[in-house]
Amino acid sequence: MTKLSVNINKFATLRNARGGNNPDLLKIARDCQRFGAEGITIHPRPDERHITTLDVYNLKPLITTEYNIEGYPDERFIKLVADTKPEQATLVPDGPDVLTSNAGWDTKKYKSLLQDVIGKLKETGTRVSIFVNPDEELAAAAADTGADRIELYTENYAVEFKNNQEEAIAPYIRATNAALQRGLEINAGHDLDLENLRYFHLNIPQLAEVSIGHALVCDALYMGLENTIRLYLKELR
Repeated sequence: MTKLSVNINKFATLRNARGGNNPDLLKIARDCQRFGAEGITIHPRPDERHITTLDVYNLKPLITTEYNIEGYPDERFIKLVADTKPEQATLVPDGPDVLTSNAGWDTKKYKSLLQDVIGKLKETGTRVSIFVNPDEELAAAAADTGADRIELYTENYAVEFKNNQEEAIAPYIRATNAALQRGLEINAGHDLDLENLRYFHLNIPQLAEVSIGHALVCDALYMGLENTIRLYLKELR
């Protein structure tokens, strides 16, 4: 069964835009789980434009499903993971000036860096996933870094899906097969939504987890959070 992890960054963005504590991020996390989400994802960036350092610590005792912290593996990120010991840490290659994740790791070029970081994170008992593009060689090479999983970066799939579904999914199937052959598990995320999620899941049934935030939050504005989470879960079942 593929798990749905809800990325709550955008709820934090809304809160921070006005100051105060509305919406209450801790209540959002509790409710997402109560409505059926099987994980909570956050991306605490250095500028704290959405998730703050305090949020990372405050959320920890409320996560009864799976806590997934993603980010660039600098010393700050490593400390947050070491302190909170989430079930999963997802490593992304974007620096502090990037608006949102826009590419995966070159797992060959940055093999040594990733090996070092992943070794430190695994000492905390945390599962490690790394963000990769749908490239067979780079997906397979992720195994050499010590990672447990890859997270397929799905923006290109979402863009091409509207034009040609078969061509859009093809490189992701190949990358998945290459990673599975090396013993890696598969996550996916970025621009997956109610329109394209089912097709992706049907063609890559080995998916362990999808992380969805922006589209889910936008849908919740019209359909409500509980109903939206149930609709996304339906696409995965």
